[in-house]
Amino acid sequence: MTEFLAAAVAFPTAVFTLLVFVVLAYWLTVALVGLDFDAPVLPISLSFFVLITWFAALVGTVLTPEGKLRYAVLGGAVLVGALLTKVLLIPVRSWTKPEKPASRSDFVGRTAIVRTARVTGNYGQAEVTADDGGTAVVQVRAAQSTELKAGQTALIFDYDPEGEFFWVVDITTGG
Repeated sequence: MTEFLAAAVAFPTAVFTLLVFVVLAYWLTVALVGLDFDAPVLPISLSFFVLITWFAALVGTVLTPEGKLRYAVLGGAVLVGALLTKVLLIPVRSWTKPEKPASRSDFVGRTAIVRTARVTGNYGQAEVTADDGGTAVVQVRAAQSTELKAGQTALIFDYDPEGEFFWVVDITTGG
């Protein structure tokens, strides 16, 4: 145990030992106070970097004699910490990506089921399914001179922001 403590307080590990205590204090404060982060990428990435770099410096300190070689250990530990942190944060980034707010243009290119008795160039509604599995009944208008009837499947191909409706075409006949 004394060898471990001696290595933990020897240069260059001592620099990162202090930072490990800062990281531990930070996360204990977060846990005890109950802070809630929307996307804690920076604290997580810094914590990973400090812990990995500390461990790399500790191993390097134990394996190398004292002297100028310890500066190489410092550089190597920082390099190892940076590379491993980058690799370990790949899944974390996917957890913390902000979700794009849903917009009406998300429905363009989807199929919809006609829910009114008919859909013409001036009237109609259809039910469309979103990415999350939820459904929405939207205002639709038939393109060209065709009429769609209840239960038919239509393809949403455009959105008219002025009229606030979607243009649809019969998917079975393509027009």
